[in-house]
Amino acid sequence: MRVPPDLKYVDSHEWIRPEPDGTVTIGITDHAQAALGDLVYVDLPKPGRKVNAGESCAVVESVKAASDVYAPLSGEVVASNDALSGAPEAVNEDAYAAWLFRLRPSEPSQLAGLMDAAAYSKLIAQS
Repeated sequence: MRVPPDLKYVDSHEWIRPEPDGTVTIGITDHAQAALGDLVYVDLPKPGRKVNAGESCAVVESVKAASDVYAPLSGEVVASNDALSGAPEAVNEDAYAAWLFRLRPSEPSQLAGLMDAAAYSKLIAQS
């Protein structure tokens, strides 16, 4: 199970990568995609949508189950990875390359409260 050290994580199994322009890129972790199995569908938020931290804003569906994806931070969606609509299996191939959406945080200080790779690794080891 890969847990890249340069990302932030939340206990609902989303990863967060801060970008140089102040936005953050969000996806589901390798642990999450492995638990879900083969993804067959993604429903991503539309750019312009405002979300609150912890709010369900996307859905990933596998042959086993559908799972909500939660906004790890409050802010506005600035992009969705539309390529996943036709190829949701890309998340299974590389969960950290196949990002789901980008967000412009309304409260960038929320980033400080997210887990680092060590804390997330400990969390998934306990599950």
